[in-house]
Amino acid sequence: MSAPPLNWESAALPPVDRATRTSWLIWTTAVLVYFAALFHRTTLGVAGLEASERFGLGPAQLGVFTVLQIGVYALMQIPTGLLVDRYGPRRVLTAAALLMGTGQLLFAIADSYALGLVARAVLGMGDAMTFISVIRLVASHFPPRQYSFVVAITATIGGVGNLVATVPLTLLLGSIGWTWAFLVAGGLTALYSVVAFLRVRDVPAGFTAPKPEPVPVREIWPKVRQAWSVPGTRLGFWAHFSTMSTPAVIGLLWGYPYLVQAQGMSPNAASSTLGLLVIGAIVTGPVIGGLFSRNPEWRMPISVGFLGFALAGWAVLLLWPGGKVPAPVIAVVFLVLTVGGPISGVAFALARDYNPAHRQSTASGLVNVGGFLAVTVSALGIGVLLDLVEGVLAPVTAFRVAFCFSVALLVLGGWRMLVWWRRARAAVFEAEERGETVPVQIRRRRWDALNVA
Repeated sequence: MSAPPLNWESAALPPVDRATRTSWLIWTTAVLVYFAALFHRTTLGVAGLEASERFGLGPAQLGVFTVLQIGVYALMQIPTGLLVDRYGPRRVLTAAALLMGTGQLLFAIADSYALGLVARAVLGMGDAMTFISVIRLVASHFPPRQYSFVVAITATIGGVGNLVATVPLTLLLGSIGWTWAFLVAGGLTALYSVVAFLRVRDVPAGFTAPKPEPVPVREIWPKVRQAWSVPGTRLGFWAHFSTMSTPAVIGLLWGYPYLVQAQGMSPNAASSTLGLLVIGAIVTGPVIGGLFSRNPEWRMPISVGFLGFALAGWAVLLLWPGGKVPAPVIAVVFLVLTVGGPISGVAFALARDYNPAHRQSTASGLVNVGGFLAVTVSALGIGVLLDLVEGVLAPVTAFRVAFCFSVALLVLGGWRMLVWWRRARAAVFEAEERGETVPVQIRRRRWDALNVA
């Protein structure tokens, strides 16, 4: 079946020739909200054991914290895209900072499991509204050739927030305690919403922001369906599902218990090892972003290559004789897996390239759902399996069994990514035959003629 014309020529937001000093200042203001989002998102990764003691939780109940937070994040992606398209990133970022701050303040004073769940849900809602807003600002204030690079730098800054949530937060929790650590973090984030509202601008000076058009409820689903029908959007969904889920599951929740309980590391050593996930992303993010900006045709081959390395890394962790993996080997595997975070930025480049401007934030929300859907399902599955085998199997064997769930999801995502990569390529070739201008030039390969389910 022939692919419909996709109006790729209209895909760019107001074009700018170069980024100005003001563009970078606006981006800096916005990216600090994303920095806060990554900090708050990953706090439970190092506070998980404390949370178990504070609320009296087992593995599955602890997993619900992350599942709820990330589940809310995933469910909010499409509404967030619609909100950014309707109200602009400035207002949405301001609301995001307020919600994250409120959620963390509630978590600081929570004395029951129920209130803790409410706090993480509010936090997840604010977190959900950050990244889509920031990348919409990048698309508006920077020329297209810089898009992948600036998005990669954005992810790198977010990674610093992740890093602050490992060793420094561990030390802070040990010195001033749970309540004050989270009160300070939440209060500062809520106050920063004022800065975001005053300093961020939706479009560069000299450009007129698109007039917001109300979208009736009955027209929301058709708009989402239009974005989902684009092969590039579907490819972005599965690329994000596959590349970012493994490092996220390890960093957000199960890496720390695995290192302490199954591998026998001290809390400080486990936090330092988790920090490698962040350091790897910080170092490789700008490199990968620059590579994708200069050679967009390499985006998918590199993504597929990463999946092979990720599966090899899981094989090392799960099949190591005796289960006790040497710390240097774990460090190497974590460094390999962490590259998936920067590579996952390809999903947003695909959403931007193959959707018109009025649908870009909606498409970005859809592809973002992919990764966080995988994280949510994986985190819950691991928790349930650990609950089932707790007390029956030794911790190292229990984690081996539970982590197989993540490997199965990775295989599923990789298969669907390959399917939609082939279909997206077919859509590009058909568009070229119709005389349309396509955003990325690719060459036909023999496997393009294969029938793929």
